[in-house]
Amino acid sequence: MTKNKQKGFTLIELLVVIAIIGVLSSVVLASLNTARQKSRDARRIADLGQLRLAFELYFDTNRNYPPSPLTAASLVTPGYISAIPVDPLSTDAAPIPYLYATLGTGTVCNSYHLGAILEGTNSALNSDADAPATEVPCTGGGSNFAGTDPTYDQKP
Repeated sequence: MTKNKQKGFTLIELLVVIAIIGVLSSVVLASLNTARQKSRDARRIADLGQLRLAFELYFDTNRNYPPSPLTAASLVTPGYISAIPVDPLSTDAAPIPYLYATLGTGTVCNSYHLGAILEGTNSALNSDADAPATEVPCTGGGSNFAGTDPTYDQKP
């Protein structure tokens, strides 16, 4: 006598495996989104550091900070920076520039305010000194903004 035993998986077993795979994939995607967010924030901070260095090189040469808005003629052409960075969420069709305003009196721009919106929190930037939005931009210095304002409402 021989027994006919069929081999294979039941429908319940297949559904359990599919459910487990679905839960694991959603956990992985959630952690990937967090990693992407942190990556974009790290790039924003690095971009601001590069801009700061370019501003200081410009100031050493001109004894003034570059006018606002930033143009390739003010920073790229003289060789202070290779390209003016934009926010990582930018597209070629719609670049999102970092906020920049030169501060001072009259045509003397002896300070500046540079800003970006971070998607997450960064405890290393808690001691960052923001220029008050009431500080007056120099002539041609653009509009100052509040460093605590997440929508970057422009201030007169």
